[in-house]
Amino acid sequence: MSGAGVPTVGFNLLWLVPGVVGGTEEATTDLLACLAADPPPGLAYRLYALEPFAAAYPELVEQFPTRLLRMTGRLKPVRVMAEGTWLAAVTRRDRVDLVHHGGGTMPPGPRQPSVVTIHDLQPFDLPEYFSTPKRTYLQWAVPRAAHHAWLILTLSEFVRQRVIERFDAHPDHVRVVRAGVRALQAPTIPVGELRRRYDLPERWFVYPAITYPHKNHVAVVRAFADVVAKDPDTVLVLTGRPANAEPEVQHDIARLGLGDVVRRTGRIPRDDVLGLIAAASGLVFPSRYEGFGLPVLEAMALETPVIAASTTALPEVVGDAGLLVDPDDIEGWTSAMLEVLSGSPCEALVERGRRQAAKLSWAAATAATVQAHRDALTQMKEVKSLREAKESS
Repeated sequence: MSGAGVPTVGFNLLWLVPGVVGGTEEATTDLLACLAADPPPGLAYRLYALEPFAAAYPELVEQFPTRLLRMTGRLKPVRVMAEGTWLAAVTRRDRVDLVHHGGGTMPPGPRQPSVVTIHDLQPFDLPEYFSTPKRTYLQWAVPRAAHHAWLILTLSEFVRQRVIERFDAHPDHVRVVRAGVRALQAPTIPVGELRRRYDLPERWFVYPAITYPHKNHVAVVRAFADVVAKDPDTVLVLTGRPANAEPEVQHDIARLGLGDVVRRTGRIPRDDVLGLIAAASGLVFPSRYEGFGLPVLEAMALETPVIAASTTALPEVVGDAGLLVDPDDIEGWTSAMLEVLSGSPCEALVERGRRQAAKLSWAAATAATVQAHRDALTQMKEVKSLREAKESS
């Protein structure tokens, strides 16, 4: 226990390099914001993060006791080494009882009592999208984390089942804690200002995603070529920083002559992203692999029609509240976008989306996460008591 007699849970955030880890960044920081807004009784929380995290989320650093590592995190081998040395040392010094590793892995070296969140098993299911060093590390580190954690949390039943199957994990050891969506108010940025800022017409589709290969931007770009041929007053907005698939995306934009109708904004403020989603004709999400798909849920909460890929966790998140299309069915994506532009399914999609989003809240996700921490601490106490009884007998 901590010095005050209250169990302390430390969040390992050294994996969270702002602007790099995609939707898991929003999911993690939204969870922490809910914990800060309504601290659970009988538990204390501490954060262990990189300096760039403090710059990106000063409000969280102010609300939690935080230790910062003077490191950008861009050099992953150095960061992983720091997890096994600096993190281990400071959590022991702070008398942390349980460490929650939110990035799907646990550091090498001596093990501490831990809970781990595994967001997906993409390094195992789509290994071709990873460099050899990264794939090799994750294929070692994720099973190790699954084996040694007191509890494993996943954001969807899809990932839970994959963890159970892949690592032969006991079903009781793996829990679904679905991501949620905070009550999203109407964006404060006027639509006219957004249109001016990003040179937009009255109608657009938006895809908020880093150009990682599995995000499958090329499918929606190719489908949009046929959309704009029939409806030239619409544009496609691609937000998010460039990554491995960016050259292919730019090549297809040029090859198809879409330079005037596809906007690449790069990484932009979150308020701008939410404003673009809220005012869009629709959100498109053609990703081939998702452990959850938070932007889809945000779009439904903002009453924007959703077109999403019919694969992995996305059907679970979307339910009946969106149009589901095979990620590689180019004609299907074209038809779905034209259907949304026609306006015929929009009212029904918006109403079903509103209901679906209401089912998934950060309040529920936070309560489930806190319960996981309590249960892990209880298990630890019971095991310790049994061990002590055995030793004294």
